[in-house]
Amino acid sequence: MAYPDDLLSSGEHVVIHKHPHWKMLIFPVFWLLVVVALGTYLAGLVSDLSWAAIAWIVLAVIGVVLFLWLTVAPLMRWRTTHFIITSDRVMYREGVFKRTGLDIPLARVNSVRFEHSLVDRFLGCGTLIIESASDEPLEFDDIPSVEKVHTMLYREVNDNPEDDFRPGVVDGRA
Repeated sequence: MAYPDDLLSSGEHVVIHKHPHWKMLIFPVFWLLVVVALGTYLAGLVSDLSWAAIAWIVLAVIGVVLFLWLTVAPLMRWRTTHFIITSDRVMYREGVFKRTGLDIPLARVNSVRFEHSLVDRFLGCGTLIIESASDEPLEFDDIPSVEKVHTMLYREVNDNPEDDFRPGVVDGRA
């Protein structure tokens, strides 16, 4: 899914648009399976009781609440989290009901590095660390293909000919 062009400034284009790595969805899928299995088991246990219909309704309500809390909410958080590199800035957006965003102009980026553990290397993700004019470096966890993103961001920061200082060159003319 491309980032909406109407949210970009004129002349700006998206270089990379990523959601967090799919490993963030492992626990929500696990909890979905646990809730379904446990709900089915408990429904089978109460089926012989005289008040089975009431017990099934209670189990269904509890199951739906757990499904929404443990599976749907993390899925929505994953789906609405965006890491975007454009030709002008780095953007990070997250949230379903309360949206938060962070923009870093590429001109303010001092250094870019990445880290990934053995598991992250196996899964193909990692943490991207951007040092900018702010006090603390900004860490973006679970970025898919973090090495490629690192390289693309580095290129965008350092290969911008408008930012290059070239003695004797004024407004692109020698």
